[in-house]
Amino acid sequence: MSFTTKRTILFGDCDPAGIVYTPCISYFVIEAVHEFLTHKLGAPGIREILDMGILPPARALSIEFLAPMAWDDVIDISVRCKELTTTSFSFLVEARNHADEFSFRATLTQVAISPESKRPVPLPQRLREALSAT
Repeated sequence: MSFTTKRTILFGDCDPAGIVYTPCISYFVIEAVHEFLTHKLGAPGIREILDMGILPPARALSIEFLAPMAWDDVIDISVRCKELTTTSFSFLVEARNHADEFSFRATLTQVAISPESKRPVPLPQRLREALSAT
């Protein structure tokens, strides 16, 4: 199931040329994933995950830039769960501009880690069910 949120490009997101500064896109991806998790879990997503007894560090982040974004542009960012494994969960994040063109496409993979051992652990059942729901 896909979830969509909007984001307005702020002046501070841009480089001196007026185009989104590349590292800012990673923040857009993470913010959208956090909103998706909040939507799926029914409460602040990261707090809910921590309350499940795991830490969710990122294992991988990949971003493909497809069209420039500039100050005051409004983008629609869609998020969906891409893959669940025993110990990890991945998201596909896609942003479209006002012309309905893709601005960027990204994947983010997070791992369920034990706070004590700092080693991967199986995904909590509640998280698995929330991310599997269509």
